[in-house]
Amino acid sequence: TDPVALTPEPPTPGAHRYADLRLRPGRQWLVCVRERHEGDGDVVNELVAVRTRPGDEPADPVVLWSGPDFVSNPRISVDGSTLCWLQWDHPRMPWDGTELWAAELVPGDAPTLARPQRVLGGPDESVAQPEWSPAGVLHAVSDADGWWNLWAFPRAGAPTAGTAEQVTHVQGELAQPQWVFGQSWYCFTTGGDVVGCWRFDGTDHLGVVPAGGDGSVRWLDLPFTSFDGLADGDTVAFLAASFTGETQVVTLDDPAGTAGEAGPTLEIVRPARDLGIDPSWWSVPEPVDFPTTGGRTAHALYYPPHHPERVGPDDERPPLLVLIHGGPTSAARPLLDLKVQLWTTRGWGVVDVNYGGSTGYGRAFRRQLDGQWGVVDVDDCEAAARALVERGAVDPERLAIKGGSAGGFTTLAALAFRDTFTAGSSLYGVADLEALARDTHKFESRYLDTLIGPYPERRDRYVERSPIHHLDGFDRPLVVFQGLEDEIVPPNQSEAIVAAVRAKGVPVAYLAFEGEQHGFRRAETIERVVTAEMYVLSRLFGIEPADELEPVDIDNL
Repeated sequence: TDPVALTPEPPTPGAHRYADLRLRPGRQWLVCVRERHEGDGDVVNELVAVRTRPGDEPADPVVLWSGPDFVSNPRISVDGSTLCWLQWDHPRMPWDGTELWAAELVPGDAPTLARPQRVLGGPDESVAQPEWSPAGVLHAVSDADGWWNLWAFPRAGAPTAGTAEQVTHVQGELAQPQWVFGQSWYCFTTGGDVVGCWRFDGTDHLGVVPAGGDGSVRWLDLPFTSFDGLADGDTVAFLAASFTGETQVVTLDDPAGTAGEAGPTLEIVRPARDLGIDPSWWSVPEPVDFPTTGGRTAHALYYPPHHPERVGPDDERPPLLVLIHGGPTSAARPLLDLKVQLWTTRGWGVVDVNYGGSTGYGRAFRRQLDGQWGVVDVDDCEAAARALVERGAVDPERLAIKGGSAGGFTTLAALAFRDTFTAGSSLYGVADLEALARDTHKFESRYLDTLIGPYPERRDRYVERSPIHHLDGFDRPLVVFQGLEDEIVPPNQSEAIVAAVRAKGVPVAYLAFEGEQHGFRRAETIERVVTAEMYVLSRLFGIEPADELEPVDIDNL
């Protein structure tokens, strides 16, 4: 059957965008988020109802709720009588402060909402993933106690403000930053048990919260360190990976263990790729905690050099590659990363840093980056390298730092303002914070208000921390990768950095890619970046690569 348009053509191509669709019982209407781009540049986010059987012509959606800067997660109760959703306003991001609202969903020729009210959350509380249990009880994740934990309203039906009760008390995170729609960190069995994924100690842990219990979590012993995309049912489905295996689709039958001694049954529905590589090749990371500035403690995953058939010389410590995740409110991913293993199998140590501001260590740790981006993240990356040097694990003269986008900003800041690192690799790294604040999409348009300060009121801080305004500080070797169609970090930012390093007579390499934007997507580009980075950093550190790598032009070498 050919698809049928449910909504009319927008006034201009792409002006109306729909996401997070949920069908109402009876399937005559679906509720979703619409983002409306107006001709004057204004962007409106709202909840709309779309008729699923529009007749001869597509019908205009019915606007249910409008006004907040952002809305997400519309969820309809089991009986179809109540709609809940999340909303928040600039300058907050959803991991800073969100509100959970609920309203009666009144049926009719055009659905309407009645008696809307805020039932949970606020400007200093992040609420995520509202869901209705099979019994019609509204649940959600909140970090009101300092950690993203599960909360629920005491009875079925329309929830009332102030009546939500905390279900779990885990010092771990039952959520991750809401960068996209449709994320799922917990789900229900048909009996009402909750199956959820908490992150603590740098890895993910799957647990069951029995229905009607005291909120205690029964942790499941599974061979995975990463979970995502949990889907409801007695047979729960999810994505899973480990430090020795890529992502696969998995189902877990009877996760609550009600069937007796047999316990939950794990089935691999779609296995990971067959890489043709024995797991003995993989370096399994060690979670490390280390002291940093201000009496704080930061965290990381340290991958030691590892090869099943080779060992390094006794009189030489290995070079270190410090990885910086993006976001910057993200985290080191607890799963097999072939790019990391490329380095560890060739004698490098790799440390993936969860600096202050990263997710997975509670709200207070996440807020350490408020007003401090370009300071705390750089401090903690330096501290990670120093901690490994002090334990004798790596060579203090061969410390490289690498990141992309926000991680690229930290890389460039570390090279422009500090002297810990011997060399760096920047992938489309942010060099001009002012440009990022002035010209970006609505979702991130006020993000830097929290990370740096309001713009233009604190323009001084933006200039002070932008590497592009401190080109004289670059005196360490650098390799830069840039997409020529990147609108978030235009090529002129990377080119200015490269020109400054080249002019100082410091070794520098620059690889630009036609057709690539912010984040490389073409296989040939990704392969070229990986091999070029290995070639350049190996040459800079006096290492003869084991592989035959395509040479890269390095100025001033």
